[in-house]
Amino acid sequence: MELFRGGSSFAQREIFDPANVMHANPDGYSQSNPASEEVISCLKDGEIDLGTSIMAVTYEGGVILGADSRTSTGVYIANRVTNKVTKIDEKIYVCRSGSAADTQAISDYARYFLDNHRMAYGQAPKVATAANIFQQLCYKNKNNLTAGILVAGWDGSKGGQVYSIPVGGAMLERPFTIGGSGSSYIYGFCDSYYKPNMTREQCEEFVTRALCHAMARDGSSGGVVRLVIIDETGVERKMIPGNKLPYGPL
Repeated sequence: MELFRGGSSFAQREIFDPANVMHANPDGYSQSNPASEEVISCLKDGEIDLGTSIMAVTYEGGVILGADSRTSTGVYIANRVTNKVTKIDEKIYVCRSGSAADTQAISDYARYFLDNHRMAYGQAPKVATAANIFQQLCYKNKNNLTAGILVAGWDGSKGGQVYSIPVGGAMLERPFTIGGSGSSYIYGFCDSYYKPNMTREQCEEFVTRALCHAMARDGSSGGVVRLVIIDETGVERKMIPGNKLPYGPL
């Protein structure tokens, strides 16, 4: 198995040597290995899903995550009701954008590391810990992944928190953040609508309206709106079907 360590790509380590998935080259670049390239060449090439609209907002007492549900493969809609809001820990969720395969793999590894963290320390991990794990996975494999992640949740140390990890592996803590192809249509709306210290009801309306605008404009976003509300008391999921959205397709 030494063949796939060090200079191999994220996909090669994930398939052939998952225990060393985070062992990338220090400079972030992967060196090609003829033997490993020959083995992995049997994998099927496919379209990368880049279309989505995701969002996370903090409010007084918690956070709200929201996403559309359309998964596209080129111009073909592969799934109309995808769940892009993924549970990582009891009160930590992520919104995924970019390559669906990449983000699902990263989420699985992050969940594994956080489960180990919980067992080692005997307490729930902090939101910042989860964000740092995602940031390390994305940054160390930045040349092999197309993944934009929004990490949000609640912990006893800092309350509700939102972290944005765009493609490339940077990490920013923000009061609210948006991502995906649909986000480019709603920057002005979000800057105008957002106000600090909003209530839960105001945040729900903000996220729903913003995602509806993005879904109406972006051809790669659509379906239903999924919301996840996290606070000290727990987690609540909501789904707004397409025919109940405040705005429809233009």
